[in-house]
Amino acid sequence: MDERFSVGFLKDWVESGIGKTQGGGTHSVAVGSSAHGRGTAWTEGEMEDSEKDWQPSLPFSDSGAAEDDCEEGTRGPNADDTRHLKSLAKRMEAVFQNVDDLCSDAAEPIDWMRSAIQVDRVSYMRLALVPGVGPMTMMKLLEEFGDAAETLNASLSQLGRVHRVGPRIASEIRESNRNGDAERVLDHCGEHEINIVLPGDKGYPSKIQNISDPPLLLFARGMYRSEDELAIGMVGTRHATHYGRVMAERISRGLCAVGVTIISGLARGIDAVCHQAALDSGGRTIAVLGSSLSDVYPPEHVELAQRICEQGCLFSETPPFSKPKPGVFPQRNRIISALSNGVVVIEAADRSGSLITARHAGEQGRDVFAVPGPVTSRTSRGCNQLIRDGAILIQDAEDIIEHLGPLAQRVVRADGTVIDHPCELQLNDVEQAVLNAIGDQPTDVDIIISNCGLQVSCVLSTLSVLEIKGLIVRASQRAFVRRRY
Repeated sequence: MDERFSVGFLKDWVESGIGKTQGGGTHSVAVGSSAHGRGTAWTEGEMEDSEKDWQPSLPFSDSGAAEDDCEEGTRGPNADDTRHLKSLAKRMEAVFQNVDDLCSDAAEPIDWMRSAIQVDRVSYMRLALVPGVGPMTMMKLLEEFGDAAETLNASLSQLGRVHRVGPRIASEIRESNRNGDAERVLDHCGEHEINIVLPGDKGYPSKIQNISDPPLLLFARGMYRSEDELAIGMVGTRHATHYGRVMAERISRGLCAVGVTIISGLARGIDAVCHQAALDSGGRTIAVLGSSLSDVYPPEHVELAQRICEQGCLFSETPPFSKPKPGVFPQRNRIISALSNGVVVIEAADRSGSLITARHAGEQGRDVFAVPGPVTSRTSRGCNQLIRDGAILIQDAEDIIEHLGPLAQRVVRADGTVIDHPCELQLNDVEQAVLNAIGDQPTDVDIIISNCGLQVSCVLSTLSVLEIKGLIVRASQRAFVRRRY
């Protein structure tokens, strides 16, 4: 099995994209430079914890509302369309490979997104990369035109009638039919083993698809596995104190010791400490970048990013060749929280970007944990404020495991163990053996004793412990069944 990150389409996508092209229109992938490649100068200071309110400036933000209509475009299909699409298809073969390699199954994407992808994946991807087209604008466009191919072939006046689409975005959509950005991006991704993942693909994490604004696509390196569904997000200040670094390493190592994946943002400070601790302890870790995967920020973390690819994966919704802007970093925090079963904040100022991650976690139904700190420390004000407002105070990894609720879906670990509830991670060897001997159907005590090979007295006492922990249910006087949530 190829260990590179896989996506759930190759030949079917290419063939359906060619076969379903209407009117000879081209179906390339466009990455406009106006939003992705240019913008406000990006400085290190703008990325640090700030005392000022942030205003997002997003690569896929819905920013084209309420502009005046402009003159309708008149361009129709041209004679080079078919050759252009076939050239694109060849490049896609280098990027979308090894269809069935990924371990985890993707959940069903939301209806409008699934329909658009099934009709024409090429056009959907190209439209998703148009600057200013985010989840809400994409939904409006597909509601109006039915699919991505029709949207790309619409006139400027037709596009201008769609809510949130003004002259600039309409022009970008029209321009995406003729520029050569698609070839450049696909060639780059193929050369650097960067995979492009769309909703519904095996490589697209199921937990992301269930949030209100899922990324229209993801760029990925490494391997996302089914065991990564059991994960904790860990974020904090870039100006970490010695206390913060010690706590970050302690909690990360404790979580990795029981098989929990660590998710963070590859930033300086707490993020880097958490990633490094996970790697050093032999655990898995995932980094969600605000920059593109081909331009890792901060630059001193390039080597760390490479190590993460070997023991986890990197995600970004920023296309290659795009220059990062301050707003994308708060925006990527929603992906960190969405991938996690809970989010831990370790040292944060009272207006830190880490608090944005905590807010996203609360809105997405995730648990929010915070490590308390001295009331005189500026980097602990945000954490103490979270605790005051209802976040769960923690001191170590055990506190996190104890507070996590049942998992939305079973997690199959690398050793084949099935996890239904995080508290199973704290079981000793005897408790785990007895639990594994109990199935989904009522299992007789004699069968349990035979299956686990332990003494009768030990099995009976362990059954009582597991029942108290809520992991098994007594089906009858002599039978138990594993509790499924």
